[in-house]
Parts: sequence; C-alpha cells; structure tokens
Amino acid sequence: MIIVTGGAGFIGSNLIKALHAEDPARAILVVDNLKNGMKFKNLVDCSLRDFMDKDEFLVHVQHGANFEEPIEAIFHLGACSSTVEWDGRYMMANNYAYSRTLLNYCLLRRIPFIYASSASVYGKETSVFREDPAHEAPLNVYGYSKLLFDQYVRHHSTRARSQVVGLRYFNVYGPREMHKGTMASVASHLRRQLLAGESLRLFEGSAGYGPGEQRRDFVHVADVCAVKLWFLQHPHQSGIFNVGTGHAQTFNEVAQAVMGYYGRGELTYIPFPESLRDHYQSYTQADISSLRAQGYDAPFRTVEEGVPSYMAWLDQNAVR
Repeated sequence: MIIVTGGAGFIGSNLIKALHAEDPARAILVVDNLKNGMKFKNLVDCSLRDFMDKDEFLVHVQHGANFEEPIEAIFHLGACSSTVEWDGRYMMANNYAYSRTLLNYCLLRRIPFIYASSASVYGKETSVFREDPAHEAPLNVYGYSKLLFDQYVRHHSTRARSQVVGLRYFNVYGPREMHKGTMASVASHLRRQLLAGESLRLFEGSAGYGPGEQRRDFVHVADVCAVKLWFLQHPHQSGIFNVGTGHAQTFNEVAQAVMGYYGRGELTYIPFPESLRDHYQSYTQADISSLRAQGYDAPFRTVEEGVPSYMAWLDQNAVR
C-alpha cells in the first residue's frame, strides 16, 4: 500500500492518477482534510483503498499504530501552501511538526518517505537556486516552515536506513488545481479572465523587470509526478532536490501561450501591489544538476508545450 497525504489536492491527486497508470492494482490510502469540500472532485475518478482525515491519521501515527497492509512508501504532500498565510503557529504545526512526526514514523519502520519541499526557501535569490544552505533565505513563514523541515531532514539523515527524499517544487501548474482559488497558477487565472471576456492582467514591472517580464521556472504537474515515480523506482536514492525545468520563462510567455491556444485575447498591466514588494519572488530558476546527477534524465515541458495541453484539459473537463 502507498499512502499519499494531501491526496485530494493538486499535486496529490495527479500523483494518484500517475501511480495507477503505472500499476492499476496498486492500493492507495489518501490522507487529507476535506474542509474545502470542492477538493472531492479531484478524487472522483481515482481508485482508492481508503481515506483518512489528516487529524485521524496523525493520531494513528503518533501512537505508532500499524496499518492493515504493509506500506510500500509514503508520499507526504499535505501542507498549508499559502504564501500569504501569516499565522506562524498554525503554519509550523501543520507544515513542520506534522512532517517531523511522520518522518520519524517512517525512519523507525524503514518506510521510504518522499515529501514536498518548496522553492520558496530561496527567497529573493537572483542567481543561484541550488540545494545549498548558503542560498536559503525564505521571505514568508510558509517558506520558513519548509526550510526548517529540510534542515531537520539534513540533521537526521545520518541515521536513516531507508529512502528520504525532499523535492523543492518551483512554479507548478496543470490539471486539478481549481480548488486552490487565488493560489492557483497564473495560467488558470489568465484563462478565466479570457473566457470572461476580460483583458489578461499581469503585474507591471518590479525588481528591475519590465511589465510581465518577471521570470519563474514554470513546471507542469505531470513532470513533477514523473520525478516522484522515478524516486519510488530508485529506493536507494535520497536527498533534497530541486524540481523545475531548469529554465526561467516570463509571465508574458505564459499569457502568449494562453492567447495562442484560444486565438484571441489582449494583455494589460496592473500596478504591482505594495504589500507584495518585500515578499515576492520576481525570478526563480531551478538548478537541476543534482537531480540529473542522480540519473533522472527525462525532459521537462516548456511553457509553450505545457500550457496548451493544460488549456485542452480544462476545456475537455468543462472547467470555467
């Protein structure tokens, strides 16, 4: 059995589909919090062995309880991913303490543990996004909660007798993210604006970048899941790795890909919010040399490849 925490979420539900595509008979236990009931839609077409609420699961783990079936691996994706959430006590309990408890459960039982970190740990780094403490300076408490757990993993990795992998996602986009609301990808927001007959809105320049020229490493969720499956298939590989394309592209390029797919649309630029100036990453680009050095050699989709396929999925699934 494979356990996926955050399995009703964006990346988690895509991972479940990828796991079943690889092995339709695979037993999967999903752990999540369905307070946001709209997330159920991500699980409707997924075949699950069972579902547990995240709080029930935590109690189960804290008591050292076993499960009905042997655990092949745990993918820990559950977290509060809002970069504008400033309740530090909540963030640390949800993202750090929960992860620490689950890691120790896995270490004791030698269960492979593959978890979600984040590129937010790098903050305003403008040149090198490498898995190196010298380049880690988060801008918000979300990023700090992810960094602190990475540091905990580094400290305890010497006693690990099973696989422990942290994956630092860059800007992930793709199917099954619509429940995220304002935290959904820029591609989904631009499509919504276009279909509403509005101009596609991007920020004016910031941090030395022109209007819409801020750059991010946009990575398709299918490529993120492919990396996860690769580590599952290579249980002797451990460490903390960036997951991005290794190539930064502009928000303008994302908008052009959306407009190109629909054959219409126009861009406008809105003032950059003052409240974001000190907490905004205007540039990210993953250094994926460590991932490649492990032997992962699959290509990553560019914006020009990934965004149209995402738009097609949204259209096919009648998402407005």
